[in-house]
Amino acid sequence: MDWTNIDWTDRTAVLADIHGNALALGAVLDDIAAQGITQVVNLGDIFSGPLDPAGVWEQLKGRGLPTLRGNHDRYLIEGTGEDLGPTDRLTASLLPKEAFDWIRGLPGQLHWDGVFACHATPGDDNTYWTEQVVEGGTSLAPPAAIEALATGIEAGLILYAHTHIPRVLQLADGRVMVNPGSVGCPAYTDTAPRPHVVQTGSPLARYAVVHRDAGGWRVSHQAVHYDFDAAAEQARTHGRDDWARAVGTGWLG
Repeated sequence: MDWTNIDWTDRTAVLADIHGNALALGAVLDDIAAQGITQVVNLGDIFSGPLDPAGVWEQLKGRGLPTLRGNHDRYLIEGTGEDLGPTDRLTASLLPKEAFDWIRGLPGQLHWDGVFACHATPGDDNTYWTEQVVEGGTSLAPPAAIEALATGIEAGLILYAHTHIPRVLQLADGRVMVNPGSVGCPAYTDTAPRPHVVQTGSPLARYAVVHRDAGGWRVSHQAVHYDFDAAAEQARTHGRDDWARAVGTGWLG
């Protein structure tokens, strides 16, 4: 399905940040189907993770889900060998060539039918939109900073991801921002702009459901149980105890 074929008056599932977690993705897709939802969009960061990126590809290929390219997806097609971090390097070794070809065809952001969608922020796939880095972690960014990045976006609904933190925000002019959270990576560490931890405190797989009616945009967040212990064991098999803890508990701090 093409993005332009989405009917926003029908319930639409919004996925993001799968990060190679095939077990979480399978549970989320089953949950979506059980609700009778047939429209699904994907905001990127699909494969990068020491879990089962090839299994993610097997579930997604042929589905035709409208999908954006995230920063880690970009790293996979732009980097080679030592240019990649250890997680992306492992991911690249586990994915078939056809997955890379598919990533190359993905857009970075889209704006259509009253909806703007990107992985992180407009024009930058590696910057937090609604979070600011504080001592050791993150907090909600000041309204002025969030609004500044939304300047010029004429859309009632803004879909974004990257932080892995589920959020629904309303801007001063009524525009609604939705981060669906992460399907497969509920906690992580980063070093930019300085070292910090992001953690949701739950191992459940996250996504959002949105639709538009006469009253405006309706949003709900979903948290799906799956075999996160098995996913954590996949991480351990690849020598990543840090990922095992993140996936198995939702905590790292």
